[in-house]
Amino acid sequence: MLHNPTAGLVNVNGTLYGTTTSGGKNGDGTIFSITPSGTETVLHSFAGKPKDGARPASALHGVNGILYGTTGAGGANDVGTVFSITPSGTETLLYSFKGGTTDGEVPRAGLIDVKGTLYGTTVAGGVRGRGTAFSITPSGKETVLYNFKGLANDGISPSSTLVNIKGMLYGTLSSGTSNHHGAVFLLTLSGTEKVLHSFTGAPGDGADPAGGLININGTLYGTTYNGGARSYGTVFALTP
Repeated sequence: MLHNPTAGLVNVNGTLYGTTTSGGKNGDGTIFSITPSGTETVLHSFAGKPKDGARPASALHGVNGILYGTTGAGGANDVGTVFSITPSGTETLLYSFKGGTTDGEVPRAGLIDVKGTLYGTTVAGGVRGRGTAFSITPSGKETVLYNFKGLANDGISPSSTLVNIKGMLYGTLSSGTSNHHGAVFLLTLSGTEKVLHSFTGAPGDGADPAGGLININGTLYGTTYNGGARSYGTVFALTP
């Protein structure tokens, strides 16, 4: 039995694909397909450390007919992986995160494709242990682009999928910055990061953005878990 689908679905030629964080043959989560009429198929059961990922928590991303995703655990070092899977169910572990100060660990966000290279984030690991932004080729060559600092002028623990607007990447940080309520940030493809907005919290602003952003005609929209007039969260718009 499958358990705990925590991410959205992706449509590939009329069939929907998604992940569950647990369940499957090994209890480490699955990748599944489902038709619009409700016929579901388990394509892959994750097996965990050392040769497979475990606990996927993000949506899949399709590139040229292949689906790509991340797991928050499993892999050679049990701190997460990047994988690919064909619509017919052939899964490949592309990269095992190393963690520590030289690499990210625990990716919870999905991946995006920019001109054939995939980009993503990890909530931990890196020079200060505050998370990273990385790029990875479809063949599995990973590069750390940015180490989040968690200081007054930077946030920590990015956990939402990045958004690409004209070659600039945008995302949210769940905590950190001078107000300790998270931020919206910009990242260039070469790894230069800038905080665009530091949330200040209730009553005049949101706090602790946990979800991703969407782009509508160049304006970014998102939500915060806390903050606002009643401290129950907000919906916000931001013009980069």
